[in-house]
Amino acid sequence: MQVKLPNLGEGAGSSPVASVLVSVGDTVEKDQTILELEMEKSVVPVPSSAGGKVTKVYVSVGDKIGVGDPILDLEGAGDAGDSGEASGGGDSEPAPKAKPAAAPAPARSSRAGRESVSFDDYFDFEEEIDPNAPMPPASPSVRRTAREIGVDLRRIHGTGGGGRVIMSDLRAFVRWCQMTAFRQAGEAAREGVFQPRSKPSIDFSQFGEISKKPMSSLRKVIAERMVENKNTLPHVTQFDSVDITDLNALRKKLAPAYKEKGSNLTMTVITLMAVVRALKKHPIFNASLDEVTEEIILKEYYHIGMAVDSDAGLMVPVIRNADRKSPLELATDLKTLAAKVRDRQISGDEMKGGSFTISNQGAIGGGHFTPIINKPETAIMGVGQSSLQPAVVDGQIVPRLLMPITISYDHRLIDGGTAARFTVDLKNAFTEITEADLAL
Repeated sequence: MQVKLPNLGEGAGSSPVASVLVSVGDTVEKDQTILELEMEKSVVPVPSSAGGKVTKVYVSVGDKIGVGDPILDLEGAGDAGDSGEASGGGDSEPAPKAKPAAAPAPARSSRAGRESVSFDDYFDFEEEIDPNAPMPPASPSVRRTAREIGVDLRRIHGTGGGGRVIMSDLRAFVRWCQMTAFRQAGEAAREGVFQPRSKPSIDFSQFGEISKKPMSSLRKVIAERMVENKNTLPHVTQFDSVDITDLNALRKKLAPAYKEKGSNLTMTVITLMAVVRALKKHPIFNASLDEVTEEIILKEYYHIGMAVDSDAGLMVPVIRNADRKSPLELATDLKTLAAKVRDRQISGDEMKGGSFTISNQGAIGGGHFTPIINKPETAIMGVGQSSLQPAVVDGQIVPRLLMPITISYDHRLIDGGTAARFTVDLKNAFTEITEADLAL
């Protein structure tokens, strides 16, 4: 008999074939899914109206078919999927029931009702893939995405109907691969492996006199983190300068009072205050991206990391709840944390949980630079050394004290327009700080 496309209630017109799940020679049962149609908003399975052996298939992937169009021919078709009658006399055994050999194997286990799930239930990582093996059923959009990112769908056990690989299965596979790569990179870093072992070591002594010193454990960790942050985040950097002429004069006026309290009123303290004000207006700069759940985490706290230079290497202690602290408390925390870094007494907990980082090179020198984002944060601010430069004020060229600033941000979450608006509000936050804000 000939199996034709029934009325699926999806509206008039023709629909493209998303996948053909049987081929000539296969045996199917009644109501077994034989192909899938890609409708406007979903992929719809098409069941067989009878059971039997497939002798001819009329459609292929991409063809458009409508109600009543032939799909395939069946031999020995019978109700309830019997493949044929018994042959011979009354003592002969009945023919065995036809098996749905052509249907793709369903997922190894159902995710529903399980407290814990092994990735091995869904993905084949170690098994050799037969290049001649058929691809599992999947919609054209899933197949196209898999081809673009280089994923072999035969490694994924689909959770859709009839073992169909759906987009969420593909995303889960990619996330698992990403997490595995990061974990293995971290393990390799802890073992002191920073480059492929196949790369040869260069004998630099053949070019001249050299000396050697071992790479410290801290420097190894810094190197591994910097490589990961730079390679996994799409960095964009915004450059600008802030006129701090009046603000610096105010700082010098109030500095003696802070000195009496055992602290220093520095531009870093004022920068902390300005940053918090700008972050409150632009919470995406105080956020993180959860790459596993693909969710943006907007933080209600303001824990600001401060990059501190030391003989051992760069460390980033965190000033917690910077929005709730007075300028004197911020100055005290800065002094305390800097001393701990210099004395190598800073704890791991004191360098965790930052929501935004400031790297201030102003005390050392230099101008604009491009800081690397401190993952999993979404942005970092770089501050250079202030210098007197000619500026136009009220139509006159006058000397002004300008402080170079840069904002590096994660372009996955932050667009250029958003970064420009943040930078403008950050500059305004400096000018809005008054004597009343800083006075003890």
